[in-house]
Amino acid sequence: MRHLLFFLLAALAVTGGCSFKPVRHLASDAALIKPGESTRKDVLRYLGEPDGRRTVGPGVEEYLYSETRKGQLGGLPLVGRLADPASQEMVVVTLNGEQVASCEFRLLKKDDLAWKKDAQWEDVR
Repeated sequence: MRHLLFFLLAALAVTGGCSFKPVRHLASDAALIKPGESTRKDVLRYLGEPDGRRTVGPGVEEYLYSETRKGQLGGLPLVGRLADPASQEMVVVTLNGEQVASCEFRLLKKDDLAWKKDAQWEDVR
């Protein structure tokens, strides 16, 4: 009986970690985009449809791609949902017409802006 219970718990732990959701790797995908060389079609081929889009100026657009990465415990069955995301990956691609003007990768962690609490700020308005 004890072996059966152990086997069932082990099987639950192994199968609970399986995921069928496709994973985006923004850092490596963004490395394929070359400012001045890549086009809008290249961006859509490598990164897909953007999560956000905005017009910056005449003929200039920005595409935003973002992905939330789970913390170390985020992939565990049952308790994974309780774990906070550890980081947010973002890629901002600026297009001037059909040509890529810039491509920036950003990694934002949960406590990146914590320094603002300790700093003294003047009101400039």
